[in-house]
Amino acid sequence: MKTGTLVTPEVELTYDVRGPLPPADGRRPILMVGQPMAADGFATLASFLPDRTVITYDPRGIGRSTRKDGRTDHDPEVQAADLHALVQHLDAGPVEVFASSGGAVTALALVTAHPEDVTVLVAHEPPLIPVLPDAEAAERARAGFRDAYEAGGFGAGMAAFIAMTSWEGEFTEEYFAQPVPGPADFGLPAEDDGSRDDPLLSDRSWAVSSYRLDVGALTAASTRIVIAVGEETGDTFTGRTAVAAAELLGQEATVFPSHHGGFAGDEFGYPGQPEAFARRLREVLAG
Repeated sequence: MKTGTLVTPEVELTYDVRGPLPPADGRRPILMVGQPMAADGFATLASFLPDRTVITYDPRGIGRSTRKDGRTDHDPEVQAADLHALVQHLDAGPVEVFASSGGAVTALALVTAHPEDVTVLVAHEPPLIPVLPDAEAAERARAGFRDAYEAGGFGAGMAAFIAMTSWEGEFTEEYFAQPVPGPADFGLPAEDDGSRDDPLLSDRSWAVSSYRLDVGALTAASTRIVIAVGEETGDTFTGRTAVAAAELLGQEATVFPSHHGGFAGDEFGYPGQPEAFARRLREVLAG
């Protein structure tokens, strides 16, 4: 693996390349995109694709990538511009893309702006609130875990986030009437270190979950777009957003093994089925 840094006036973007560029076999590199997850979250998945050149990176302001733009928000269109610059910097395009969660939103923004950069995009469970019929209630639920984080710190915020993302179905009054879980309910630390800059739990990433798909641009793009959903995700928030996004693009969501983090090993303490996930990814990328 080779690590490099793309330096622009706004960011020092750190990336990793596993395998040769250009690939010796003529196949396109696979660019893996997460948000707010950094490159290390794809380590296990990449290990099950040893014959492919895999590019991972840390989004601006996350992990090893240092932003110089004076901002703290995470905007998918800004990050899509970073990806476009990275593809050009590496002279790697067009690429195949696997993107998950907020990274899937960034990748959809990349295809919207620069479809020539991407031959095929597998967008795994993009958390797009505007595609939901209960979008207003989902925004209220999102504000709920932000408020819990502001009031009590990481453990409190994460407990409320888990409650939101594990809720089945639309966010009804029953959801909002339930007791707010505490850190102990999920074995999380109760101590508050005073920080309030977590990109997942604060409102700094609301531009990601509030992103509105440009359906016309995406359906007109030369890129083959596949919206993916985990077979274990069910009718929870990201399962519903994946299914709804796929419908907007005139397709059915493509089922992958495991859950929202099903591509991961032990990176986050909630392993999925990365080997089976990698096999499925190969099939879908091949078309």
